[in-house]
Amino acid sequence: EFAGVPEGAVELALICHDPDAPRVGGFTHWVVYGMAPDIGGLPEAVPTTPTVTSPKLAQGKNSAGGFGYRPPSPPPGPAHRYQFRLYALDAALGLKPGATQAELEVAMDGTIMAMALLEGLYER
Repeated sequence: EFAGVPEGAVELALICHDPDAPRVGGFTHWVVYGMAPDIGGLPEAVPTTPTVTSPKLAQGKNSAGGFGYRPPSPPPGPAHRYQFRLYALDAALGLKPGATQAELEVAMDGTIMAMALLEGLYER
């Protein structure tokens, strides 16, 4: 669920990233954008398609090269941090589906009104 979205927000974007993954730069598990500011949250089992109609959103590519949420699967060892960053934007990005985390971050530059962070730990 999303709460406290600033008044005047035009679009929401979400990035789920594991900075502790063994690959350089970590592993991006989910890239979502084009969400209405009144969406209120995301349901379980969002389809793994570039666009979703209910709720309306676009998905970028995760680090595995696919669309949709890629659940945690760290190697055995210390816990990994899974960071969900929700961004409230003051402008519509107009990004086509398939943007990477880096492309979304470039597009959001100068439009971020607020950011919320939820971090979870997971280990095997």
